[in-house]
Amino acid sequence: MIQPIDRKLDIIVFVSPHFNVSATTSFVDPFRIANYLTGSSRFSWTYASDAGGLVESSSGLVVETVPLVDVTGRRPWLVLVSTSWTPERHGTPEFKVALRKWESGGAIVGGLDTGAIVLATAGLLRGKTATVHYEHMDAFAEMAHDTTVSENMFTTDGKIFTCCGGSAATDLGLRFVHNIAGESIANASARYLFHHNVRGEGQSQNPKDVEPLGYVTSEVVRDAIDLMEAHLETTLSIPEISARLKISQRQLSRLFQQYVQKSPVEYYRDIRLDRARGLVTQTELKFSEIAEASGFNGQVHFSRAYRQRFGLTPSADRIEGRTPFEFRAWPMFKPDIKSEGAG
Repeated sequence: MIQPIDRKLDIIVFVSPHFNVSATTSFVDPFRIANYLTGSSRFSWTYASDAGGLVESSSGLVVETVPLVDVTGRRPWLVLVSTSWTPERHGTPEFKVALRKWESGGAIVGGLDTGAIVLATAGLLRGKTATVHYEHMDAFAEMAHDTTVSENMFTTDGKIFTCCGGSAATDLGLRFVHNIAGESIANASARYLFHHNVRGEGQSQNPKDVEPLGYVTSEVVRDAIDLMEAHLETTLSIPEISARLKISQRQLSRLFQQYVQKSPVEYYRDIRLDRARGLVTQTELKFSEIAEASGFNGQVHFSRAYRQRFGLTPSADRIEGRTPFEFRAWPMFKPDIKSEGAG
């Protein structure tokens, strides 16, 4: 029988409008289950926001929160910052002061989804390693120059942790339960969640070898895409890519048409534009800087290609692209790759 644990640990979950409720509750749930299985209330948590009241998540679910002023005097064990779209708009000066006070007082402080961006603006990630959801990775790297950006699902660096969101939040929550409550309770909590494979800190957000539903993309296409993604700013020519892969340009083009339904040139251009769109909508970088960072020789060429792909100019997208994803009339991402074996 699992024995109850006496010492209580306080968790503050700070959320902003359009936060990802699934990732947030996925982090909290292992603590709830540990309480349930031990018949105790060792872990307690409070949802908070700048002003308090109802905060709507990205899925439309609403969470009741207490105002920041109600929790600033507490000495929590752990503070989680859960933000999603436009994190730079959230986190008042008062909240950043509170974050620094909690961190200096010994609390564990973490960011979920884009929460790391709030931690960075509060000065808590200097010299640290951190991560965000991959959609915001480039923007994070551009604004957090004193932080090592990781593509892993979650990172811990001292008493600071960051997590990309999604189901990785469950892995991280279970790791905390394991550290505090021990192996037996953590394993029981994982089984209760049907989370039978608890992933560790070194897991990539986007493993290259296997697609989520089990189909494996062409190795040559994947290797070519890896080269393209590694050279977004200083681009390679398609002949250079073909030579590195020891394959003819004709064969490479045939494989891209088969799996991606685009030529290598078109695909390479589009992923550079996709990167540019993240920088346009998530940073205040000049468009000339974004064009250069995305491998375009001039801003005129960049703007023309941008409008052709997304249907609006970078300047218009900077305004409209700040709208949370679920309220947009256009997609941010189009799944282009066709998996081998898929119908």
